[in-house]
Amino acid sequence: MKKIFWCKKCVVMSTRPRITFDERGYCSACQWSEKKKKLDWSLREKSLLNLLEKHKSKNNHYDCIVAVSGGKDGSYISYNLKHKYNLNPLTVTVRPVTETDIGKKNLNNFIQSGYSNILISPDLEAMRVLNKLGLIEMGFPYYGWLITVHTAVIRVAMQFGISLIFYSEDGEVEYGGDAKHINDGVYSVDYMKAAYLEGGYDKILKLSKLNEKQLYWFKFPTKEELDKINLEITHYSFYENWDPYRNYQIAKKFCGLIENTDLNEGTYTNFAQNDQKLYALHVYFMYLKFGFGRTTQDAAIDIRRGSLSRDQAIRLIKLYDDFYPENLFAEYCDYYKMSMSDFLENIDKWANKELFEKKNKWIPRFEVK
Repeated sequence: MKKIFWCKKCVVMSTRPRITFDERGYCSACQWSEKKKKLDWSLREKSLLNLLEKHKSKNNHYDCIVAVSGGKDGSYISYNLKHKYNLNPLTVTVRPVTETDIGKKNLNNFIQSGYSNILISPDLEAMRVLNKLGLIEMGFPYYGWLITVHTAVIRVAMQFGISLIFYSEDGEVEYGGDAKHINDGVYSVDYMKAAYLEGGYDKILKLSKLNEKQLYWFKFPTKEELDKINLEITHYSFYENWDPYRNYQIAKKFCGLIENTDLNEGTYTNFAQNDQKLYALHVYFMYLKFGFGRTTQDAAIDIRRGSLSRDQAIRLIKLYDDFYPENLFAEYCDYYKMSMSDFLENIDKWANKELFEKKNKWIPRFEVK
């Protein structure tokens, strides 16, 4: 407990995986935020133009793939590629489990604003098995779905012979983590497995005991298969100064994005991560494992973009960060096919006992400062 501290500039907690701090006590995300102000973004745009030219379709079909949910970031990227760079992107969505009405509306609005879209609905039972294993073995409630956000999108690229895939931001660089790829625009499947799937991909698939047909959308193609189309994967955030709030404004104006009528659960915002109910459980597990939740994430971003003071952020964190999604527990148990007692026992298993103590629910032993 004595070793816990928070970034002196924003509110990132020292427990965040792979986070680093400089001698001022500034986290790696805040250091990157400073560097972005001095970066010559025109050079990075040139590298984007070279990448687009390299992969642009010669057959009048799709030039690239953009992974989208109907939310702000994928919409923003698709809009830029189509209207700024005159490309024809194919957008790909993996249907979220426990999807929400607003999520369905936003995806439909996005498609109707002028984009081709493939909606993939992987084997529901395979998805449930993998999500449940993620919950139990990794404290990661939608691990199976997260796998397909990578594997299924790549599968579509293989089937269509499209050699360039865009994802949104590099979370390790933008929000604090392993910044070893800070100067690399293109990344590999190995990076997906290590950073975004937290090294658990092979373990979870093996534990699932699912057959090859069930696992089709959940498995990465082989290196030999990928090499056949010279596939390159990149984050759009590498090529311009990433700003989630600007993305939201563009998506709202041009792609029909609508917000929640109320605040999102566990935070003070209402315009992001609205497509599935399991996200509330995901951020609750994050809170129990590491001591920070959705408000801390949102507030750190807003501090860096200059729209929130650190003192304001701390007050918001104390108000919202410990959100307990008990109202959804019965629905979660029904989805996972778990008893309530097993579900609650699994929550207790993943709670960090150094950070929390159990009363009626898990209560923090610390106070953000």
